Amino acid sequence: MIVPTRVLFEHAYGKYALGAYNINNLEQAMGLFRGNMDSQAPFIIQISKGARGYTDKRMLEAIIRTADTIWPDALFAVHLDHGDEETCYECIESGFYSSVMIDGSHLPYEENIATTARVVEAAHKRGVSVEAELGILGGVEEHIKVDEKDARLTDPDEAKDFVERTGCDSLACAIGTSHGAYKFSGSQGIHLERIAEIQKRLPGFPLVMHGSSSVPQDEVERINAAGGAIKNASGVDPSKYLPAARLGVCKVNIDTDGRLVWCRVHREFFRDNPAKFDLRDPGKIFMSEYAKFIASRNELLGSAGQLAAAREHVMASAK
Repeated sequence: MIVPTRVLFEHAYGKYALGAYNINNLEQAMGLFRGNMDSQAPFIIQISKGARGYTDKRMLEAIIRTADTIWPDALFAVHLDHGDEETCYECIESGFYSSVMIDGSHLPYEENIATTARVVEAAHKRGVSVEAELGILGGVEEHIKVDEKDARLTDPDEAKDFVERTGCDSLACAIGTSHGAYKFSGSQGIHLERIAEIQKRLPGFPLVMHGSSSVPQDEVERINAAGGAIKNASGVDPSKYLPAARLGVCKVNIDTDGRLVWCRVHREFFRDNPAKFDLRDPGKIFMSEYAKFIASRNELLGSAGQLAAAREHVMASAK
């Protein structure tokens, strides 16, 4: 069942974080739903601008609607990830999305406020939540490319001012994470103290962590052993997910890890089965492996086992 993002945040706040997982195709969607149902977790499906253009946005929407009928007990929101203003308006008008993200983090502060406020006004008229971003994450993922020297942590005082002036419903904060598979060059990591300072100024307000894939080293090693060349990749320590959730982080974005699972499965399959050419053979393995991965991340996020309680909260909120 597709539900409002804000209602899921209400239930999660201070207790656990919702996994926000990007999908691009059928196999990812199937593995995602299986993994969340196996772990009994509410979740967020993220669709990026790139995913909407990969085939056709209507294809992804149809896949999600069909999955919703296959797993009627699933509880999830549908979110536009890293949208520009035009894409946000298109998604708001579609009536399909629970929430949109307007990414004005690359803009000057006042321009980010003005852009976000316009999207908030349009979204709230349709009952759609808005995620905004303040601060700049480094790294590379899809159309996002920011040199580490240009990355900037979110200022807690600016965060309070930004939320009050824009009316956004959640805020993606730059707290040391980075997009892509190469997140850290040394001993860097999540700045939990920065999250705590932001929470002090915005008590009860949902925060979001982007660039939060853990980049499992066993996945990287297996990819490289099967012919890959992913060197010096590193990610977020997943043991930090739950401490961040207790500081008000309600949504943790995980995309790169899913791509690594896909890459590992396909590289190993075709290495071990050079005469095979049926795309369904590795696809079946990927769906199973991705479901296991999703369930494992939900355990670390604290969302595993929360499905029944979250459903009760959603039903009570609808009365």
